Amino acid sequence: MPRADANLYALFRSRFPADRGRIFLRGDDLSVTYLDVEKASARLQNVLRKNGVMPGDRVAAQVEKSWTGLCLYLAALRAGAVFVPLNPASTAREMAHFLGDSAPRIFVCAKPSPELHQAARAAGVSTIFHLDADGGGDLADALAAEKDAGADTIKVDGGRLAAILYTSGTTGRPKGAALSHANLAHNAETLRRLWQINGDDVLLHALPIFHVHGLFVSLHCALLGGATVIFLRRFDEARVLRRIPEATLFMGVPTFYTRLLSRAELNRELCAGMRLFISGSAQLPPAVFSNFAERTGHRIVDRYGMTETGILTSNPLEFSRRHGGDIGFALPGVELRVCNAAGKTLAPGESGALEVRGRGVFNGYWHMEKSEKDFTADGFFRTGDLANIAASGRVTLMGRAKDLIISGGMNIYPAELEQLIDAIPGVTESAVIGAPHKEWGEAVTAVVTLKDGANLTPTDIRNALNGKIARYKLPKAVHFRDQLPRNAMGKILKNQLREEFS
Repeated sequence: MPRADANLYALFRSRFPADRGRIFLRGDDLSVTYLDVEKASARLQNVLRKNGVMPGDRVAAQVEKSWTGLCLYLAALRAGAVFVPLNPASTAREMAHFLGDSAPRIFVCAKPSPELHQAARAAGVSTIFHLDADGGGDLADALAAEKDAGADTIKVDGGRLAAILYTSGTTGRPKGAALSHANLAHNAETLRRLWQINGDDVLLHALPIFHVHGLFVSLHCALLGGATVIFLRRFDEARVLRRIPEATLFMGVPTFYTRLLSRAELNRELCAGMRLFISGSAQLPPAVFSNFAERTGHRIVDRYGMTETGILTSNPLEFSRRHGGDIGFALPGVELRVCNAAGKTLAPGESGALEVRGRGVFNGYWHMEKSEKDFTADGFFRTGDLANIAASGRVTLMGRAKDLIISGGMNIYPAELEQLIDAIPGVTESAVIGAPHKEWGEAVTAVVTLKDGANLTPTDIRNALNGKIARYKLPKAVHFRDQLPRNAMGKILKNQLREEFS
């Protein structure tokens, strides 16, 4: 029977330290205890209730990272509402889609504008609050004016929706992944156990909190472990380096680690007190992994997940990944399989489409029927990623299915080429795409960024690859760029590159 008290906030509260005066968040001019979390989230829950929010209503937020912004999320959980975090960089046009689709009762925005207000009114939003980058605004005023901190957390079934997160929408209009209290609780508790996060840990947090990585992975694990969080508004390598000696944990995207490696201060002595570095949201280049281990003595733990599924795999703490693209093993409670185009499960070591089933996997997209495109008949979610699973269970990610290159009828996996190109001396990173070709259908095309002072040519790149891969995989074109286009979480936007070189 499903539990009737499965509210995710209630689970967090059950793990708070016995000493509620222990610090949860600290940072520049910020000190928030676990008792503050309980009282402030209750007061803000009352604010939501007084503005008409009922269980199941959506609360949308397009705000910068702040304690009040995080408190809004916790208050929405307590109220049994559905939290909709939105990227502060989204345009008014994009916001009109998000608001129209989710139809929130309350919308909290950082930068009020006529266009945003018009989109909110068109979506039927009854109340608009403002919360600026410093944590001020009329939402903060309403929180300060609310004195009642005795609100009861609404009891919900585990299947009740807790959040809607919109996918990046690189191939179409973004869809809202609808995640339940049980989805989020299972994934967070699994990660907390796997990564052994507890009250002795101090998490250095420099991620945004509108995204799975910064909110559902990092902060959920900290709350369940009763840990302390150094809460930085944004990533800045100099500030992160200054705070590393105070921390035991750091979670980041590959771009963070690349930037940290650019600083001479990063060394073993600085990181002596660190227990764990974790990377996610995009593939970690092999050179970054090896260079970081050499400089700091720490092997970054790589993991893999999606907005729709939470985290699915992780490399174990006791040993590092074996090669580029290695994303470790399936988490407890996660079933993974690799299938061909006909839906047949492939043998270990064969590459194909990655499918997943488990308690952390969402039940579908908001306001959309389940379709065969997304789910198989036996309930596996089609991730859209290509992978192979060794007999040991170790998973290697081969890239997105839409990024697969078919040249002259041959399948070419970009990740294989990118790992080889990234290992060439003088190369910082690369992206391999398929560009239209009248003879071959698609031509393998490499877009490469170089280290300062490197003077490589397209011929140099091809010569370095020659003999290491079949000739049909060799890039027919190599382009150099100062940087590769990325989204907010550091993923390379290959669709933009395909458009550029089409």
